[in-house]
Amino acid sequence: MKFTVNWLKKYVDFDLSAGALADRLTMLGLEVDAVQSLYPGLEHIKVARIVSVEKHPNADKLSLCDVMVGEEQKRIVCGAPNVRAGMLAPIALPGCQMPSGLLIKKSKIRGETSEGMLCSGAELGIVSDSAGLMDLPESCHCGASLTAALDLADTMIEVDITPNRADCTSLLGIAREVGGVTGNPIKPPVETPPILPATSSNFSVEILAPDACPRYAARLLKNVKIGPSPWWLKRLLLAVGLRPINNVVDITNFVMLEYGQPLHAFDFAKIGEGRIVVRKAQPAETISTLDGTERTLTDEMLLICDAKKAIAIAGVMGGENSEVTAQTTEVLLESAYFAPTSIRRTSRALKLSTDASYRFERGIDPQGTLLALERAAKLIVECCGAEFVDDGVDCNHGIAEPALIHLRASQTCKRLGTSLTIEEIASLLARIGITAARLDADTLQVTVPSFRIDLEREIDLIEEVARLKGYNEIHPTLPAVPMSLSCQEPSFILRRKVANIMVALGVFEAINYSFNAARYSSMLGLAADDPLREQITIVNPLADDQGVMRTMLLPGLLENIRHNLNRQTNDISLFEIGKVFWPHTGHELPREAIRLGAVFSGRPGIGSPMLHYGDRAFDIYDLKGVAEVLLSQLGIKGAQFCKADSAPSYADQDEWLTVTLPTGQLGSFGKLAQSTLKEFGIKQAVYSMDFDLDLLTTLAIDKPLFTPLSKFPSVSWDLAVLVPEETGAGTILQAIMAKNFPLVDHVEIFDVYRGQNISAGMKSVALSITYHSDEKTLDDKVVGHVHEQVVELICTLFKGQLREV
Repeated sequence: MKFTVNWLKKYVDFDLSAGALADRLTMLGLEVDAVQSLYPGLEHIKVARIVSVEKHPNADKLSLCDVMVGEEQKRIVCGAPNVRAGMLAPIALPGCQMPSGLLIKKSKIRGETSEGMLCSGAELGIVSDSAGLMDLPESCHCGASLTAALDLADTMIEVDITPNRADCTSLLGIAREVGGVTGNPIKPPVETPPILPATSSNFSVEILAPDACPRYAARLLKNVKIGPSPWWLKRLLLAVGLRPINNVVDITNFVMLEYGQPLHAFDFAKIGEGRIVVRKAQPAETISTLDGTERTLTDEMLLICDAKKAIAIAGVMGGENSEVTAQTTEVLLESAYFAPTSIRRTSRALKLSTDASYRFERGIDPQGTLLALERAAKLIVECCGAEFVDDGVDCNHGIAEPALIHLRASQTCKRLGTSLTIEEIASLLARIGITAARLDADTLQVTVPSFRIDLEREIDLIEEVARLKGYNEIHPTLPAVPMSLSCQEPSFILRRKVANIMVALGVFEAINYSFNAARYSSMLGLAADDPLREQITIVNPLADDQGVMRTMLLPGLLENIRHNLNRQTNDISLFEIGKVFWPHTGHELPREAIRLGAVFSGRPGIGSPMLHYGDRAFDIYDLKGVAEVLLSQLGIKGAQFCKADSAPSYADQDEWLTVTLPTGQLGSFGKLAQSTLKEFGIKQAVYSMDFDLDLLTTLAIDKPLFTPLSKFPSVSWDLAVLVPEETGAGTILQAIMAKNFPLVDHVEIFDVYRGQNISAGMKSVALSITYHSDEKTLDDKVVGHVHEQVVELICTLFKGQLREV
C-alpha cells in the first residue's frame, strides 16, 4: 500500500515527520518497506509562459519560443510538438541540473541561441512517458518554483500489508491507525452512507449468485464529459505509481485508494437493455478484458453481465465491450461486495492479479460500498460535469450483523502484564473505531466494526490494546516457568536417529514439498487400481506441478537425481524422511504416514571423506548393507530379506527385495526399471529404498547394554551345503538362528555358487558359523557335536546335503 504524507494529512491531523510516521506505523504492526522523497532535484525548475512561437529557420522540427519567467524574457529553442503560445510549461534555466544529471547550458542549436530548456513531464521524472511539453494548469504562477506551483514537495511511504489487515489497504485505514496513536479522529470525505432503493426505473440489477455477491450497488450519471483529470488528482495517482487515464477511471482508482473499495465504471450505452446480471460463467465462456486478452472462464467464476453478454469479470477486471471511452456520455458506477474466496479462486485460475482483486480477496468492508459509491459519484459530478439520474440501486442479500466479543480487563492486564483500567481499555479501542459498552466492573461488550474482519476472539482485542498502548510502554517481565524435563515424541526421536545413521553412512538428506504433480503416478506406471493413485487434490496449488498431496517419496527424490545429473553431479546418495498422504474415508483430514525414502546412483562413498569404495557403481548389496546397518543401529532384530514375489511397476523385477519384521513388512528396496528412469529423464542406473517408519515407532527397541569382553576365544567353522535352487540362502541362516543352538554366536553367508560340478536345480551355499562360550575354551569335540546338529537341521529342513570339497 503506497500513500504520501500530505495525502494522509487530509484524513487525520498529525505532526510527525515522515521518518517518525514510519516508525509509528512499524510499531503498530504495519511493516514499512520504503520512505521516499518525491521528485527530488526540481527545486530550480521554474514555471514559464510561452509568449510567442515561430518556426526555426534552419530546422523543420524545431521552434523558436519567446518565454517569460517572471519578469524576465528568454529565447528558447524547442522541439516539442505541442508547444503553443500562451501555454504554461516548466523551464530549466542555464546552470540547472536535470534529474537525469544533464547540466543545462546556454547554447546554440542550428545557429539560434537557446537560453534554457522547456521540459516534458518525463524529463522531470514526474511521468514515465510523455509526448511533449508538460502543459501546466493556469493556476500556476509564472516564475514560481515548479515544486511549489504543483505542490510536489511530498514523501511517499510504502507499507507491506499482512493478509489479515485488509482495512489498511486504504488511506482511511492507515489514517485510522495513525489516529489511534495520536488520539485525533479521522476525517472521512463521506461520513453518512446514502439510502438507496432496491430498484431503479432507469436500469435493473439482478443477482443470480448471492453467495458470491452479497451486495451490489450502482448509480447512473449522465452528461459525463470524458477528459484529462485535474492536476491534483493526477499528482496523487502519479505519486503512488498509477498512470492517469481519464477523469472517470482516475476517480475510481482514487476512491479505491481512499476507501479500499474497488469501483468500476461502465459505459451505460454499451449495456444491453440497461440490465445488470450478476451470475456464474458458463463452462468455456469467454470474455475480452481491458488488457486486450481473451480469457476462457470456468463455471466457478463470477461475471457481471448485461442482457446478452458478459461485460466484466467480477472483482478482477472489466471487459473491453463496456469500457469508458472519449465518446462516453453516460456512466454506470458499480460498487459491490464480492465473496473473498470467489475472487481469490478466479484471480489464481486466470493468473490475473489486479489492485481490485488484491483488495476483494482479502475482504473489504461490506458497509463501505455506499460510502465509496457516494464519494466517487460526487467527484464525477465535480470533475466531469456530470448529473445524477436517480438515487441508484442497492441490492443487499445478507450482510452479516456485527459480531459481539466480551473483553475482560483482568484478562487483558494478565496477558500484557499491565494495570490498565476498563475505562482506559475502552478509550484505546475507541480511537480506532471499535465501540465498547461496559457490562460489569470487569467486562466490556465490544462491537466489531465491519472493516475489521480479523477480530474474532478476545485475544485479538487484547492484541489491539497492546498495539495502541505501545509495545515500548509494556515493561518486560519474566514468567514463572516450572523446571521440568521435556518429553519428546517417540516418532521424533526415531526420525532424528534414522537421519543421523543415514548421514553417517554418507547419504545426504533431501527435503521436498509434500505436494507434487498428479502425472507422477503415470510416470511410475502405477496400475489404475493401485492405492498409491488415490491422491488428495489441492484446491489452490502453488504451481501446476504441485496439485496433489504425495503418496510416496520416490518422485521427489527422482527429480532430485535428475536435477543433479543435469549439473554434472553423477554420484548421488540421497534420503528423505517425510509424510505421505492418502484419503481417509469418513474423515475430513487425510491419513498420514511417515516414510524413509532413499535413492542411490553412480559410485558409493563419493563426497564422504570417511568412506571409500573405489570406482565401482552402486548395486543391490550396498542397499542391503545400508538396511542392515540402519536396523542394527536402531536395535531391531529379526529382519528377513526376501526376493519380492511381485515387485512394483516402477522396479526391476529381478532386483527387488522386501524387508519383513515379525510385526509386518517394513519396506522394500532394489533397482528401478529402465522404463521408469526414462520417464524422469535419467540415463544411469538408480537404486531406491522405501521404509515405513511408523512401523518402527511401534516396536520395542532393545536398548544397548554393556557386556564385558569375553576372555575365551571364538571358533569359526565353514560349511558348504547343496540345497534346491528355490531355497533362499537367507532362509537357511534364519532357521539356524531361530533354533538357538548352544554355542552358536552368529552365522554369515559368504558365498552362493552355481555351475560346474553342481547338479541342475541345485546350488551351493557357503556359511561361516562362529561358536563361542563365556565359560571355557572350546575344543573340536565340543564344536563338532553342535556343528553336526546344524548340518542335520539343514539337510532335514531344506533337503540339502553336505558338499564334498
